[in-house]
Amino acid sequence: MELKWTSKALSDLARLYDFLTPVNPAAAARVVQSLTAAPAGLRINPRIGERLEEFDPREVRRILIGNYEMRYTIQEDTIYILRIWHTREDR
Repeated sequence: MELKWTSKALSDLARLYDFLTPVNPAAAARVVQSLTAAPAGLRINPRIGERLEEFDPREVRRILIGNYEMRYTIQEDTIYILRIWHTREDR
């Protein structure tokens, strides 16, 4: 399966990095690195994430990477990373 990042997901990564960098630049880099690496496993097992029924009929799922939630959708042979945020954020 192909993996694509939406512009909103990329903006989320930048926002998280910008938020963490002033406090701890090394931690900010590690977080972004782990978040960008996490979806690689979805290529092998794309339906491992919890399905979010409120988005039916779209197949939107979520996985947790540490304290971060990543939402994605599967369309044909492509996985689209939709959004990412810290679980303590008010979403």
